[in-house]
Amino acid sequence: MKKVIYYIVIMIIVTIILPMIIVGGCGTVIEDVKPKDKLEKSEVKIRVYMKDNDKVDEMSLEEYVKGVVAAEMPVEFEIEALKAQAVAARTYAFSRIMNLYPAKEDTHKGAHICTDSKHCQAWVNKEDAIKKWSSINANRNWKKIETAVNETENLILLYDNKPINPLYHANSGGKTENCEDVWEGVEVPYLKSVKSDGDAEDPNFKVVNVFKEEDIIESLKAEYPEISLNEDDLLSDFSILELSEGGKVMKCKIGNIEIKGTDLRNILSLRSTNFKVEKGKEDGLNITTIGFGHGVGMSQYGANYLAKNGGSFEEILKHYYKGVLIGSCSKLNIDK
Repeated sequence: MKKVIYYIVIMIIVTIILPMIIVGGCGTVIEDVKPKDKLEKSEVKIRVYMKDNDKVDEMSLEEYVKGVVAAEMPVEFEIEALKAQAVAARTYAFSRIMNLYPAKEDTHKGAHICTDSKHCQAWVNKEDAIKKWSSINANRNWKKIETAVNETENLILLYDNKPINPLYHANSGGKTENCEDVWEGVEVPYLKSVKSDGDAEDPNFKVVNVFKEEDIIESLKAEYPEISLNEDDLLSDFSILELSEGGKVMKCKIGNIEIKGTDLRNILSLRSTNFKVEKGKEDGLNITTIGFGHGVGMSQYGANYLAKNGGSFEEILKHYYKGVLIGSCSKLNIDK
């Protein structure tokens, strides 16, 4: 009889009391580990000035990064290249949230960043991104963008424990630029000239720009009224004075004026400062450019080449940004 009672007591403990203890314990643990309101409060937000609409929108940092990757890099690129772009874009944005690299003027109308690619980073919303792709590939393409962003969530580039200014461009023509060679006097230890294989895979790696001599003369005189030119033989007025470590034109002389390569690029809307001037047909000049962009930081076509050859996003980023570490933005304090 004692054995029967003992058995009944054991069964009650196993089937009733013990499950109640376990359920109660698990409920307490789950509530402590994952408080919903705390997670929502920790989400980083960014204010974005939409230049086309002339308005400021607020969104999560991760959603913003998806729009930058979709706008800044071809979705056909390798996933590791897209991840590298995501980390660079997130670092750029997060550093602006921290106000580390402020704009000289209030061009953002109180926002952290704008959608003007000439000033900040290009950005596109999901709906517009999907419209520009074929309907067959649209959802798959967006999923690829989301994967690149989600698998690098919160990751940013650091130098001396501070988010870097991660400049990037389409392709550098085979070698990137030292920052100080493009922006005189601005030396940045992680923005140094490095070899960039694969840039020639850009279909527009080499572009011939055809100009009428009279148009060049008009543009130069508008910027430099004191310039003296040989209008009968304009080509003879062009000479290269100094090249950068990356092989781009730092200084040239046109007529009686010395001009920075970056200034001439802006005046004539050239794709890069890696250019050569030659005689064209009749009264024209041909200016052949190699590469596209300022050439500082990460080359996007170079990144894709490294990815196609087995490079991870970490290896790509550390190739183009010297001496950086990859850390989490969630561990840094920000003043939003």
